[in-house]
Amino acid sequence: MPITKSAIKALRASKKKRVFNLRRKDAMKDAVKEVKKLASAKKPADAEKLLSSAYKAIDKAAKRGVIKKNTAARKKSRLVKMIRKAAN
Repeated sequence: MPITKSAIKALRASKKKRVFNLRRKDAMKDAVKEVKKLASAKKPADAEKLLSSAYKAIDKAAKRGVIKKNTAARKKSRLVKMIRKAAN
């Protein structure tokens, strides 16, 4: 447990940030999962519609530092690749 005042305050802030970060990460995972599910079910048109919401969730996670910038780019690239593969 933290002893100094600043460490106690840092722990409090860290707990609050953790909640926000987990929420953002879960939202991202859910959005990506929906797109992947539609792509694997050979419904590329429906997956394309949900792609923008997945992009938004990924970009927000990257912006806030939940995931890294390159990880976000890789996730978006793989989603598009999966949709294109399902369309063929």
